[in-house]
Amino acid sequence: MSEQLLIGERWCILRPDSPQPEGRIPLVMIPGAFGSGEHETTASCLTELEKLGNLDGLKVLDFGCGTGILSIAALRLGAKEALCLDIEPRAIETCRRNAELNGVADRIRHHCGYLDQTPVESFELILANIYGDILLDQAAELVKRCAPGALLLLSGILYEYNYDVRARFERLGCQMLRNRLLEEYSTVLVQAR
Repeated sequence: MSEQLLIGERWCILRPDSPQPEGRIPLVMIPGAFGSGEHETTASCLTELEKLGNLDGLKVLDFGCGTGILSIAALRLGAKEALCLDIEPRAIETCRRNAELNGVADRIRHHCGYLDQTPVESFELILANIYGDILLDQAAELVKRCAPGALLLLSGILYEYNYDVRARFERLGCQMLRNRLLEEYSTVLVQAR
């Protein structure tokens, strides 16, 4: 990653030793897991997050959190707390360190394991930048954790999975809000009813 990476209108991703940007929200990231901001799906999620605007008081689930960049960004936009979930211990460790660097460690819980190993609780925002086949497999578990009207920001979806992912979440009662096609992947925003 270069010293600073500008994404959307508001974000600046930087290393711990980089100067703070003027007029942008800094996201301090160390490498160590997926989600440094350079991949098109991460950049797309950050752009969609800023379009959501104020996230005051929302409870967030970051499914397949990687570096934690998406949940950290949501917290920087006003979300109250986040649960970061990943099956890779290295990702959870990186997420912990990034949460500390961004001053949000006290608002993030971490779980290394699978979604069905966590207690069922309700979230107002679910972030999942993960492969389309995993989204298809875990769709019912994710929807089970939606508060009424919750938003699900889904990415990492190759074109060939786009229709199936959208159809699966719609069959589970979600309403399609946005379908953003990228170079190879897509980002989908749906809302639970």
